[in-house]
Amino acid sequence: MSRIKERQPMPQQPAEERIKNFLEVALGYSEEQALAEAQRCLSCKKKPCVEGCPVMVDIPEFVALAAEGKFLEAAASLKKNNSLPAICGRVCPQEEQCEKFCLLGKTGQPVAIGRIERFVADYEALHSNGNIGEYEGPKDPMLAKYGVAVVGSGPAGLTVAGDLAKMGYSVTIFEALHDTGGVLRYGIPEFRLPRNILNREIEYVQSLGAKIVKNVVIGKTVTIDELLSGGFDAVFVATGAGAPQMMNIPGENLNGVLSGNEWLTRINLMRAFRFPEYGTPLKKPKKVAVIGAGNTAMDCTRTALRVGAEEVAIVYRRSRAEMPARAEEIENAEHEGVKFHLLTNPIRFIGDDKGWLVSMECLKMELGEPDDSGRRRPVPIPGSEFIMEVDTAIIAIGQTPNPLIRTTTEGLKTTRWGGIVIDEATGMTSIPGVFAGGDAVTGAATVITAMGAGKIAAKGIDKYIREKYGLPVPSEEPVQEESKGNGQNP
Repeated sequence: MSRIKERQPMPQQPAEERIKNFLEVALGYSEEQALAEAQRCLSCKKKPCVEGCPVMVDIPEFVALAAEGKFLEAAASLKKNNSLPAICGRVCPQEEQCEKFCLLGKTGQPVAIGRIERFVADYEALHSNGNIGEYEGPKDPMLAKYGVAVVGSGPAGLTVAGDLAKMGYSVTIFEALHDTGGVLRYGIPEFRLPRNILNREIEYVQSLGAKIVKNVVIGKTVTIDELLSGGFDAVFVATGAGAPQMMNIPGENLNGVLSGNEWLTRINLMRAFRFPEYGTPLKKPKKVAVIGAGNTAMDCTRTALRVGAEEVAIVYRRSRAEMPARAEEIENAEHEGVKFHLLTNPIRFIGDDKGWLVSMECLKMELGEPDDSGRRRPVPIPGSEFIMEVDTAIIAIGQTPNPLIRTTTEGLKTTRWGGIVIDEATGMTSIPGVFAGGDAVTGAATVITAMGAGKIAAKGIDKYIREKYGLPVPSEEPVQEESKGNGQNP
């Protein structure tokens, strides 16, 4: 067959339409587009793209199946290593991971691995009549009597729960909030990750055998020690990074100054954009400044437009080249009308006599020598102060782990900024039987990185329980061969 050189474009809602709704911006490939894109793959024997996948999906295998139109088989291949393919296909930064290693990218555009993954996952859901089915791979019946508690239902928690359930363990996920998904639900807007897609992926993990208990705050309702003494043989902490970093500048306590976490939680989890249908009020902003330039910052700007803001701007102290957000998200924000005030740093928020934000004072910056991150350090330009009129300022400069677990778990080692210290090979913390992964360990990172940590910890937990109770350790090769044959139910 003749190989198409051009990468298939992703159909999207027009910018002028999508800023008025929370429907998904990217519309997904058609069957013809998915076939054409998959057929661009060179089927490299050394599989360099797999090196960039934290969950080690056999990318050439599922792409080759998609190239033959065997989409259900491609989905089964995907789910051998990834329990959340429809999510990964939408929100993972493939350009910095699997696609970065694609050989086609050396001379042109890499294969759109993430877009094919999304199509395959959606195709499976559409053609299975909503019946997700149960995992049919090898389960060890001996493991059913061993219980594992998973704290948090975000990407790391869902991944470790899915992998352990596949092995045969009795897994219970404890979620502090009244709904599941963690950052996938409260941190990512619906126009990037529709809730029906998220719900479908969580239902799949439940179909594997994982139980979910909501409204339980581990560290308050129940402690880690109580989980271990109450029948669980191991605990995996996946509480994410929900504590916002603030700027610590004058005026931060004014009404109208919010963290990115609070803004997105009000929008996503509390459904504030549908007030008064939902009970969480949101003051409609007029002029919004979002401080920061990561993916969270882009999400904040784009949601602000959708709730009716007249003007929305990114305020970032470095240049465009240093922006940490995905290029796709920056472009989407630009197309939707977000303005960019680069080399600009807020130094003071200014309020009225009623305590509401009315403006902020900023300094112009220039770039100096690189700092520890490798990016050029922003240096203030003396005398460059100016006033920017805003009524809403959203600070989206990063998040750190919530302190609840570390302050209620004696003997748990953490870093000076609150990340849980683990053995990177197994995910084990300083407490035997307690494991951790994802943003609770690294600080705010990507969904797929958290999932990769979950996979490492699942193997570590399995090894720990087998060694503790003297259970036989199965050889790797036969398990891989057996699961390759039956995989997941399409």
